[in-house]
Amino acid sequence: MAQNNLIQVGIVGGAGYTGGELLRLLVHHPHVAISFVHSQSQAGKPVVDTHTDLLGDTELVFTNELGTNVDVLFLCIGHGDARKFLDTNPLPDSVKIIDLSQDFRLTQKSSLGNRQFVYGLPELNREQIKTASNIANPGCFATAIQLALLPLAQNGSLPAEVHVSGITGSTGAGQKLAETSHFSWRNNNISSYKVFGHQHLSEITESLQALQADAQPAIRFVPYRGNFSRGILCTTYMTSDLSLEEAQALYRQFYEGHPYTLVTDKNPDLKQVVNTNKCLLYIEKHDDQLVITSLIDNLLKGASGQAVQNMNLLFGLEERAGLQLKAIGF
Repeated sequence: MAQNNLIQVGIVGGAGYTGGELLRLLVHHPHVAISFVHSQSQAGKPVVDTHTDLLGDTELVFTNELGTNVDVLFLCIGHGDARKFLDTNPLPDSVKIIDLSQDFRLTQKSSLGNRQFVYGLPELNREQIKTASNIANPGCFATAIQLALLPLAQNGSLPAEVHVSGITGSTGAGQKLAETSHFSWRNNNISSYKVFGHQHLSEITESLQALQADAQPAIRFVPYRGNFSRGILCTTYMTSDLSLEEAQALYRQFYEGHPYTLVTDKNPDLKQVVNTNKCLLYIEKHDDQLVITSLIDNLLKGASGQAVQNMNLLFGLEERAGLQLKAIGF
């Protein structure tokens, strides 16, 4: 760790949603000093001009210069851009990387030169993360769906086919304006997209294979665009011989010791996880169908919160440091 025992942090892509959320977490993190916030589009402007809610919390100014005297660099840039950025901006091996794009999540794409990336889902790879130097942060839908399925995979209980429907808030589409993120289109509206073909399915499949290699289920995933800002709710269901009590015990045992994945006996609301790093899991049994509802905040447990959780593990900090957040409630 750097001087004063503070982790020196750099952020690339600090003007977007995930970069902004990362800043909100790190400006108050007890073990972090933010060295620089990189943005090509906002260089020279105060951070609070873009992230106005941080007024009074920071005097940082965006820069287009990349500092290398940091302990860890967060990449909050678009899919496909992280690999290009590292190719054109060589960094000392001593700088750890936490990438929030999908560029290094799959095994066949998990290396770049001497850098090898570990898939950063703490509930699956916590011990590997602790000894890693580079982390590929999971996708938001991938996090919600994997946390609903990992205990069954470890138990060898996944059937041949799993059905998932999930809805996400508009911040999941990123800050760059697109046809489906206009307020007038998204408000009072709902639509499906990438039915059975979502990009997160590949990383989900790899994680499940790590636990249940002999029989991989076909995951039939239907994602929806919601007319709200943030949060993900997924309903996963499948044929299962497990009783409700057996399934609940299986999930509680699997997530014991993992502070942010919680099994609840009451059907949860999305507001319980928005603005937190939690994942809530609710299990039901109807006839022969096992149903798991999973809820996360797509910008926190689905992105920046999980990235900070991974940073804490990388540097031997308490896993919850800087992540004691309050749900919005009302």
